[in-house]
Amino acid sequence: MSDAVSEARRWYASRISAMVLAVCVVVHLATIIYAVQGGLTAGEILGRTRGNLIFAGFYSVFVLACAVHVPVGVENIAREWFRFGPRAARALAWAVASVILVMGLRAVYGVTA
Repeated sequence: MSDAVSEARRWYASRISAMVLAVCVVVHLATIIYAVQGGLTAGEILGRTRGNLIFAGFYSVFVLACAVHVPVGVENIAREWFRFGPRAARALAWAVASVILVMGLRAVYGVTA
């Protein structure tokens, strides 16, 4: 695959995941405001999230969008600021994506299972 095609794919992945993240952040903040103004306790919130497939699906999409978006930026920063080579920058990006996926999906599971 050529560098131009690879760069275009990374650009599209970054922009599309940013759009998904924007929606997720707005919904997440609205949910927080609703919970706080409703006076819900942590226990009550967990009671509502346990077994809730809509909640699990929404936050799984949120985690996946983060796992796509953040590594693209990390790779760019590694190349431009720290002068990593392309392979090292890509390896770092994959490592970051893996950490986000594992930690994020574990959190979703912990709150919904």
